[in-house]
Amino acid sequence: MRRPTFGRYRSCVRFDRPRTLDSLPAGFPLITICVRTKTPRKRFIISSRREQGSMLRAVLIGVALMSPLAGTASCAAPSGYADLVRRVSPSVVTVLVEEERVSAADRAAERAERRETVEADPTALNSIIRRLLVAPTDDTVRGEDLAHALGSGFVIREDGLIVTNRHVIVGARTIRVRLSDGREAAADIVGADAVTDIALLRVKLGHLPALRLGSSSSVSVGDAVIAIGNPYGLGQSVSAGIVSARARTLEDDPYIDFLQTDAAINRGNSGGPLLTADGTVIGVTSAIFSPSGGSVGLGFAIPAETVAAIVRQLEAKGRVERGYLGISAQPVTPGLAIALHMKVPAGTLITSVQTPGPAVGALIIGDVLLRVGPVPATFKDLSKITARLTADRIVTLTILRSGAQQSVALKVGRLPDPVADPALTGDQDVWVSALGMGVADTTAEIRKAIKAGDETTGLIVTQLRPAAPGALAGIRVGDLVTHVGARQLFAAADIAAIGKPTPQEPVLLRVVHDGSPVFIALTGQSPP
Repeated sequence: MRRPTFGRYRSCVRFDRPRTLDSLPAGFPLITICVRTKTPRKRFIISSRREQGSMLRAVLIGVALMSPLAGTASCAAPSGYADLVRRVSPSVVTVLVEEERVSAADRAAERAERRETVEADPTALNSIIRRLLVAPTDDTVRGEDLAHALGSGFVIREDGLIVTNRHVIVGARTIRVRLSDGREAAADIVGADAVTDIALLRVKLGHLPALRLGSSSSVSVGDAVIAIGNPYGLGQSVSAGIVSARARTLEDDPYIDFLQTDAAINRGNSGGPLLTADGTVIGVTSAIFSPSGGSVGLGFAIPAETVAAIVRQLEAKGRVERGYLGISAQPVTPGLAIALHMKVPAGTLITSVQTPGPAVGALIIGDVLLRVGPVPATFKDLSKITARLTADRIVTLTILRSGAQQSVALKVGRLPDPVADPALTGDQDVWVSALGMGVADTTAEIRKAIKAGDETTGLIVTQLRPAAPGALAGIRVGDLVTHVGARQLFAAADIAAIGKPTPQEPVLLRVVHDGSPVFIALTGQSPP
């Protein structure tokens, strides 16, 4: 290849003949492509996907190759991430949840309600925090061999200890792990922690290359990072970016100071590593902020030091124990500080004391909690401070009561496990083989959510198999089945043993769809 010559556009280079991307290794940075021809200037952006044959005809392509660490528009030889990727990628795995436990009624109702909103106004959905699990979407139907969900993970010890996210494996009946070389093995759950969304798995595949858990304190905002995972189940992929922010607190995860990154993270990346340029793991990718479910440059990772502390407890006990004070509080505003005769706003104002609970007899409503041990009790950090306390230990609290500062002793309790999320761990549905669909019992709240509030009973459709009688008849997830013929349905067991419909002996179902009841005859064939 001839030496590239500079074009008239800044940061661009020109080659004398078209080139392909086939010779570039994974991790090689492609930033911008500028094209110089005899016609007025043109500018193109080209993805890293390798095309077959010639990339462009009769144009002279200039590729601005920049080192991601340089931060300048230099035409010097780039360093890229190829060596790093070759070194660390064998430690990154895909976690396959082959028989995910189906959350029945609540999830089906939520899916139906969300689908209805999108159909009415595709732009109505607000940006939300999304966990990065690849699973069937709202209108996906159940297939014979469909793996229900997948996420990512990585090896942290050579004997097969693997870190992933809890939401990847929660409710699974069986779990398998696939290595980058294609080998697969069943995985055992060592433990899982709902509060931090970390799970620990173990596989028996001999000696495995492991990654090192470092500390997020070793990186600063602006430092380069890469994320590795299996987005959308396409296969192992690498994306690069920077640390965008530190100590981000998400509404659903008050115990975690997340790292924020603009490295592309998508569904399927859950549980994958976020690494520095030297290959140290500084976080576990867990969530994105997105209006559509895809990456918009707002990804969040659980810091490595948090992961390491959780892993130690999971391996030793199978669960994580946290401190618990049993109080509710609010921040002390300038106005409250004046009313409480405080010189400056500080601490947190106790608004309730749970009975029974650890704080009974030690704290009262109206106390201002100033310090927990030697640590200032700021409202923002109170949940994290108390969670790090050791259960059953005595801790000294500094409080302000009736304008006087004093110290009280309190025996730390154990933080109760969070209430199970019905969208992940709700009651399992019943599979009706003859109709090729899953159904679940409903409550009045669920029936109201799917516009069937006038119905006193009924079963909600939770999943469908393609080309089965239910799907062929036009039944959808979120529909309410109230009757088989004239027989009212009170529980999922009432329909489980129904016979398979045929054109000669159809099954008549009364179904409420979008608030309207209708009888449907299931024949096992598509309607004429």
